[in-house]
Amino acid sequence: MPRNRQIYLLDPQQLPPETIAVTFAKTSRSPQSFREIAAELTEAKSADFHEKWVVGYGHSSVAEHAVLHIAAENISRLAVECLESNRLASYTEKSTRYQQWGLDDFYRPAELQNHLLQGLYEDTCRSLFETYTRCLEPVQRVIAAENPPREGETPSAWERRVRPQAVDVCRFLLPAAALANVGMTINARALEHAIRKMLSHPLMEVRAMGEEIKAAALESTPTLVKYADAVPYLQTVREALTPGFPAEPTMPAGRGETPWCRLVDWDRNADLHILAAALYRHGEIGYAHALEQVRNLSAGEQARLAAAILGSLGPHDIPIRELEFSFFVFDIILDQGAYAELKRHRMMTQTPQELTPLLGYAIPRCICAAGMETDYRRAMETARETYLQLHNFNPAVASYVVPNGYNRRVLLSTNLRSLMHFVSLRSAPNAHFSIRRIAHRMAELARETMPLLGDYLTTAPGESWQDVEQLHFAETKAGDQ
Repeated sequence: MPRNRQIYLLDPQQLPPETIAVTFAKTSRSPQSFREIAAELTEAKSADFHEKWVVGYGHSSVAEHAVLHIAAENISRLAVECLESNRLASYTEKSTRYQQWGLDDFYRPAELQNHLLQGLYEDTCRSLFETYTRCLEPVQRVIAAENPPREGETPSAWERRVRPQAVDVCRFLLPAAALANVGMTINARALEHAIRKMLSHPLMEVRAMGEEIKAAALESTPTLVKYADAVPYLQTVREALTPGFPAEPTMPAGRGETPWCRLVDWDRNADLHILAAALYRHGEIGYAHALEQVRNLSAGEQARLAAAILGSLGPHDIPIRELEFSFFVFDIILDQGAYAELKRHRMMTQTPQELTPLLGYAIPRCICAAGMETDYRRAMETARETYLQLHNFNPAVASYVVPNGYNRRVLLSTNLRSLMHFVSLRSAPNAHFSIRRIAHRMAELARETMPLLGDYLTTAPGESWQDVEQLHFAETKAGDQ
């Protein structure tokens, strides 16, 4: 007798996360419906199942069905970086565009408690926040003068349009110690890995956060994360590969500044590989044969095939997965505020270096136009001097005082599919100008390597990275060591 299709939710308000995970796991061997399986389970039976199969036999994929929603409040931006470095999760955090910080909204590291440098640290952070607050109104006046009210725009609507732009500029002064709130949705398997990374972190704040997240998770998943602990392997690798660096940057004589965004490696045949993979999906031939077919096509035929793949792509469409048969490796120097947005693109592989003041800092043009350049530079240099003193005590703690305006280096590997999403989102007019500059430049470099598909890697029209730099920056100082 035919069975009717049924689609329904297992309500997490009625069933604990671990019970839902067991319910889904048991369907592989049970003919019962999910509702029938769930009705026979208790929390104790679910815990026993996970102890045997997930912990004992290593069937970790079962833990992916147990999903938790975790709220982390009043953690530093450095702690946020560790939390959000976990790829298989969803995050929403306090915005530097729509919220402002008070003078004491910064983290006090436990490492500095009762230390001689504690006062210097707190004075420096407070000075950065004071300068941030002083800059807001003068910068807003500059932006307001450059963006008069539109026809029919109410004063309150105009204020809502102008104020975030001023906050976007002044965020360059916020240190990594600035407090933030983050909401995270994550499954228990990914959370176990995340907790292990946190417990292996050099900062006491992050280790304590890991312990507290573990304790909170145990209330809903008493079995699946209870064995998460520090990983000696991660600590060993970090210690072995951290040689330290000089207190002052060493610039080779006569070399000058190097580019701030380099395409250091890429698939020389990305076009052909993507076209062949698309043929492979929809044909009945092996990949080598598909690649040979593509190579033998005329230039016009290859262009028509490329148009078939991306020519009809709508603004809200996700391109086919075959675009992932390509790669681009970028070495980028960008301000820390821009990196905070870049790191959200977790399908990329990103390797950031430690946050330091050794690569100089960017100066937004509006800071100078508002008459605040001297204050801005003083605050940035004060942060740098404090960093150097803290570095002698604890390099990891020293990063707390580095403001968003300082530059940071990151190695980034991506494919065309992920790059198209990044460029579309981050070159848009409503994106922050720091990340728009990066998106435009990455797209420009990638397009040069793809004569067939490069034209489909489009940025928001009417703007280039040079336009962004000229309009929004007085100085970038994106030099290389």
